[in-house]
Amino acid sequence: MKITTWNCAGALRKKFDFLETLESDIYIIQECEEPHKSNNPNYKDWAKNHLWIGDTKNKGLGIFAKPEIQLEKLDWSNVFQDHTVKHFFPCRVNESFQLLGVWTHRNNSPNFGYIGQFWKYLQTNMTNFEEIIVGGDFNSNVIWDQWDRWWNHSDVVKTLEEKGIKSLYHQHFQESQGRETKPTFFHRKNSQTSYHIDYLFASSKFHQNLQLIEVSESEEWLKISDHFPLTAIFKF
Repeated sequence: MKITTWNCAGALRKKFDFLETLESDIYIIQECEEPHKSNNPNYKDWAKNHLWIGDTKNKGLGIFAKPEIQLEKLDWSNVFQDHTVKHFFPCRVNESFQLLGVWTHRNNSPNFGYIGQFWKYLQTNMTNFEEIIVGGDFNSNVIWDQWDRWWNHSDVVKTLEEKGIKSLYHQHFQESQGRETKPTFFHRKNSQTSYHIDYLFASSKFHQNLQLIEVSESEEWLKISDHFPLTAIFKF
């Protein structure tokens, strides 16, 4: 099974043919429009097997799969102490494993934006995590940790590791958090301001069955987004 996460920077209806070149089974896509409300029939047809959430029809988080793959939405809470966090979409794939799509937001939170949103989501849902893949745009890296925060990127990574959930990229390439050699995001499409902020975390089962993980490093991708796709291939 091949799984890709990518922030498409909007207008996926004009870009999904680029994704088809990857030939993935499942795509976790951030900043994409809702297929059901799109006027593009080709996009609707391509996205006939999907799950989606968002604040507006033009920009949200989608999970897209090949027609033969079963996606079942899981009823997990996105509320932590009366605060609704976003965007997180849990589902079960083929009644076999859990998949959590992630697109963290500032969410008008002065203290718990981006990785803080995911930290809150973990406090509410960590007990639900079983055999799981967590993938998406986290808008975060350990280089932005702050000394007076208890919900830094490194704290989230530690919490996941305590559950046996580790980053596929970092395990495979034997690189430390914050010392990634392959960036996934280029601020204003500038190579001088590039960072690794897209991740695929997974339970030990998936590490054991990992065949390949790669960042699609190509100038062609930067013509249509400020993110590179991150893809993992598993043998089940």
